[in-house]
Amino acid sequence: MNRTIRAILGAVLVLVIAFSVISICQDTVAPLKVDITDQKLYTLSDGTQSILAKLNQPIKAKLYYAKTASFKGPDQIRFFNNYYEFVKALLEQYVAASKGLVQLEVIDPRPFSDEEEQAMKYGLRRFPITEEENFFFGLVVQTQFGVEKAIPFFSPDRQNFVEYDISYLIDTAVTRQKKTVGVLSSLPVMGDDVSGYMREMMMRQGQQPKPPWTIIEHLRKQYEVETVPTDVNDINDVDILMVIHPKNLPEKTLFAIDQFVLKGGPTIVCVDPHCFADVPPQMPMQMQMQMQHERNSDLNTLLRTWGLEMPANTFAGDRSLASMAAIRANQRPERIIGYLNLVPEGDCFSTDNVMTAELNQVRFLFSGVLKEVSDPNQTEQSGAEIERAPLITTSNRGNTFSVSGPYELMFLDGPSLMKKFVDGTEPMAMGYLITGRLESSFPDGIEVDSESPDPNDPNETITATTQLAGLTEAQEDCTVVVFSDVDFITDNMAYQNSFFGKMVVGDNSTLLTNAIDDVSGSGDLVSIRSRGNFKRPFVVVDEIERQAEAETAEEVEKINLQIAGFQGELQSIISSAKEGQEEVIGSSIVQKKKELELKILQAQRQLRQVKMTRRERIERLGNRLRQANMLGAPMVILIIAIVLGLRRSVRKRHYISHASDA
Repeated sequence: MNRTIRAILGAVLVLVIAFSVISICQDTVAPLKVDITDQKLYTLSDGTQSILAKLNQPIKAKLYYAKTASFKGPDQIRFFNNYYEFVKALLEQYVAASKGLVQLEVIDPRPFSDEEEQAMKYGLRRFPITEEENFFFGLVVQTQFGVEKAIPFFSPDRQNFVEYDISYLIDTAVTRQKKTVGVLSSLPVMGDDVSGYMREMMMRQGQQPKPPWTIIEHLRKQYEVETVPTDVNDINDVDILMVIHPKNLPEKTLFAIDQFVLKGGPTIVCVDPHCFADVPPQMPMQMQMQMQHERNSDLNTLLRTWGLEMPANTFAGDRSLASMAAIRANQRPERIIGYLNLVPEGDCFSTDNVMTAELNQVRFLFSGVLKEVSDPNQTEQSGAEIERAPLITTSNRGNTFSVSGPYELMFLDGPSLMKKFVDGTEPMAMGYLITGRLESSFPDGIEVDSESPDPNDPNETITATTQLAGLTEAQEDCTVVVFSDVDFITDNMAYQNSFFGKMVVGDNSTLLTNAIDDVSGSGDLVSIRSRGNFKRPFVVVDEIERQAEAETAEEVEKINLQIAGFQGELQSIISSAKEGQEEVIGSSIVQKKKELELKILQAQRQLRQVKMTRRERIERLGNRLRQANMLGAPMVILIIAIVLGLRRSVRKRHYISHASDA
């Protein structure tokens, strides 16, 4: 047998042995995996590890995915193949970390099979692809005691929260019942709560009942969410209270909130100096109504007792965090000083609290500022027991600003607001956590009017004043979370529309749900939710853009003033031409009008040239960064190769010289 045949046979034998070893190891040896994603997306978080460590019973996880049907569906369905692989790999991590207590079963439900019937029985969402084929992608968790929990559909809008949803499913299946969240709000947060008859009547009249905010729909998947009236005397039967945009609340409602907090009820408050979501009815028809409609809310009566205050008509600003936005249709985006994009790089999130430590991006819209104050009614001893910790802040360049009135916010002028803003030297707080034994804002109680039938005349009522008394101070630690913005949880700020419905944007909704989970004692779940919801900020590029804008701001302002002056002069000429009858076509007025129009056109062309030059400069710098990144790796490899080549050459010469000496 010659050398060539032996080499070929050797290569074939090596391949056979390699494939055999791979097959054997694949079935018998635990796979070795390395997670190199930025946020360790394929590695279970500490919160999940803690939940799995508490398991004391076996859990069966059934992953339903119609893999065969997915290949017959449109592109939107085929997209889920990669998503399915991610979910499956994550569930395999649950199996490994639970030490056998979590058992995974992957099911491909085929048409008319028992598996398909079971999937529909569990309530998994069904998407018809053909007359026979249906698409399923959901999870069912079963305990040995017959408890069944399901994720009906792994929607793309929850892809960043897959681990949270699975861990929540397991946690609720074995340990917890749903808690009740009470929502007290001056806004239609809960939508129109109408009966079937009223809904039918509204639809006949061409009216659609308002749906609840998306954040409420998401909360209902984890909690019982109930409405708390704004004129309530007492708040009972809720575990957690959310107060959203409290406007002109009666004293009895303030007293009810005060007593709920003192009894140890976890409370989350969202106030706003100007809530853009607070619009009057029939807004497009009533401009005067818009101007007179107050959009501010405050709870300072209670906040001051808790050691905080939100000044009226005072907003948080930060030039380094200001975001771009198109204020009106067909208008280029401009930087708005009150539209803040809060990121970890600006030290905007407290790293000492679980509800904010893992946040990546939160957007606030003209939020207020929370300032610590001392309440004269509070004793020194109780005040020492209260802790106030900032949760959300601007960077160290943050400062406050005010507006002349609601008209200025209705017709925003981004450059004008940016020009008036003055950089500060310390962060402005927009979120606070208050803990400790609080005192009552109503130590003497309150007087309320009550009506009762007149014994002498059944058709009349008698109004009597009664005294309501309650706790003057808490007997246990209280927990209150305060945010000085309401818009951050609205559909416009926290979500965006997609093919499958509302999709989460940033961490706005995460911030609120983190707060609810944290105050309700679900710390393990809080540490999971933000993982994966990561958007890497282009810090260098953003700084380049800000520099370029600052360098051209003076020139742009000068040209805009020229254009405004020319337009004013042109307007006065047009007015005089209408009034003066002695001038006719071809006169000096017409000539002057043409000259001014030409000057305006030239100034606008000059303005476009300045902006185009600025854009070209930004793009050139961006191209340099891109080229540096692309050439970086080859250059490093080339340098290493040169160093190794030189080292080998030196060693070779050294060896030859020693050999010749010998």
